[in-house]
Formats: sequence, structure tokens, C-alpha cells
Amino acid sequence: MTPTSQHVPVLCAEAIEGLNIQPDGCYVDGTFGRGGHTAAILEHLSSKGSLIAIDRDPEAVQSVSEALRADPRFHFHHGCFADLDKIVQHYKLAGKINGILLDIGVSSPQIQTAKRGFSFQQDGPLDMRMDPTQGISAADWLEQAEESDILWVLRAFGEEPFAKRIAAAIVDTRYEYPLKTTLQLANLIASVVPKGRPGKHPATQSFQAIRIYVNQELDQLKQALAASLKVLAPEGRLCVISFHSLEDRIVKRFFQEQASGGIPKGVPLQDKDIPRILKVLKKNRASESEIRENPRARSATLRIAEKVG
Repeated sequence: MTPTSQHVPVLCAEAIEGLNIQPDGCYVDGTFGRGGHTAAILEHLSSKGSLIAIDRDPEAVQSVSEALRADPRFHFHHGCFADLDKIVQHYKLAGKINGILLDIGVSSPQIQTAKRGFSFQQDGPLDMRMDPTQGISAADWLEQAEESDILWVLRAFGEEPFAKRIAAAIVDTRYEYPLKTTLQLANLIASVVPKGRPGKHPATQSFQAIRIYVNQELDQLKQALAASLKVLAPEGRLCVISFHSLEDRIVKRFFQEQASGGIPKGVPLQDKDIPRILKVLKKNRASESEIRENPRARSATLRIAEKVG
């Protein structure tokens, strides 16, 4: 299988190197998307290797080719990577996983498909759910949320400096008509945010914030990171690709905490006495050549850690 022309996997070579793939090993791609990273992992596995791919997006499920489904090394699970430990236990591989890859956030096909409601540049239903069969849509949440809650989401998950006026505008507008489409919301935000952020659409941070909230992305990332420790084999690798500072801070802090054994700085312990769970290995950013070919890679950060044996 090859990645679709719509979706180019970010930092793919670096992720494969970070996983340190053993041909007969067991691996997890926690964010299948359109299978770009999955295909690269499978290329490095022998007939004895295995790969579990996870995705909660029904369209990702539908995109899995018949050839891939027929590959005995490949197992697909429709679900959320927050349940990583339960999914791996289903395959009786807990403690035997040699590597986990998480490519966090929204995928290119999701953004490019107007009906999914992720894009502020195409008109479509204001949905934003990664699994449209689960949870509440962005439109329904904005229709019922308190102004204070909208304000908090925009600040906490979008770091939006004009969150107060945007939240007020959303509440004022819904008394006149419901916000049902992406361009309704994007145009409303653009009308109340001062111009002066060249190269960035005024709705960028608000759309990010609402999407993160609707999908509970940060909570699920934290759950997935904790679950990874339960399923990784000794010396197993954990590779996480993030696309904005909120995600990256969570990953960085988790790696640091597990690498320090939770011991506060300044506690007089010898290095050998620190109960480390992870060893932090490396951080990668996309090369200039990759960014030229795939501008989405510009904001990507790959962090790699290894479970202490």
C-alpha cells in the first residue's frame, strides 16, 4: 500500500529511524490516517512481525485497502488511541510492543474534506468530530455552551488573544441565527478580530481550540501516553509527532517526568537510584526539503523515548 496523494506522512523517515524497527517485532501505529506511516513500518517487518493500526475516523477505516487487510502482519482496530492498553491487550501483546507511533492532530484528508467541518477555508457543516458517530458536534456545542465556557476553550486550547470578543460575538449571533457552517463561524471571527496577523487566517486559533475541545484531544493524548508504558516491551520505543505547542508541551513533560522517575530536582539521589521508566532519546524537526514538499511539516515536532529495560 502507498499513501494517498492527499496525505503525505510527516517526518516519516525520522519516525522509522526512531522506532528502531526489529523485523520480527510488534508495533502500533496509533493514528492510521491514510496509512502512510503504517506502510513504512510494514516495509521494515518480516513475515513474523506484526502491526496494530488504530483510528477512530470511520473514513480512515474505509480507506484501508483490501491488500492491506489481507496482510497477516496487519491488524486494524477502529477506536481511539486513548484506549491503547485495552486494544493491545485484546491482541494479547501487552508488554510485548517494540514500538508505538502517534501522529497527533487532524489529518490532511480531514481538513480537505469540507463536509467534516475542520476547515475555515471551505464551507461545510460545522462538525469537527474525528468520529462523527460519537460526541457532540462543534455547532451543537456552540449553540448551548455558556459564554464563559467558550471563552475558556478559546484561551486554553487556542491561546487566542481575542477570545473574549469572539466568545461574545458567538453568543450574540446565535440569538439571531444558529451557527451551522464553517464559513459562518470563520466570517464571524474575522469580523471581530483586528487585522494585523499576516499569513494567518483570523479563525485559525479558534478552530483549533474548538476542534481540540470537541474531540477531547489533549486528554486522550495524556491517556495514550500513560497507556503506552503498560504495553511497551523493555527497550521499546515511543515516537510522538505533534503539531502545536499544547501537544508538544504535554509530550515533553511526560517524557521528562518518566525519565526522572518523578523525583523533583534537587533531591540528593545517585543516578543509579532514580527509578527511570523512559530514556529520552531525541527530538526532530522537519528538514527544509520536506517543508518545501509538504508545508504542513513546518510545525511538526517528533519526540522519541525508550522504555528502560
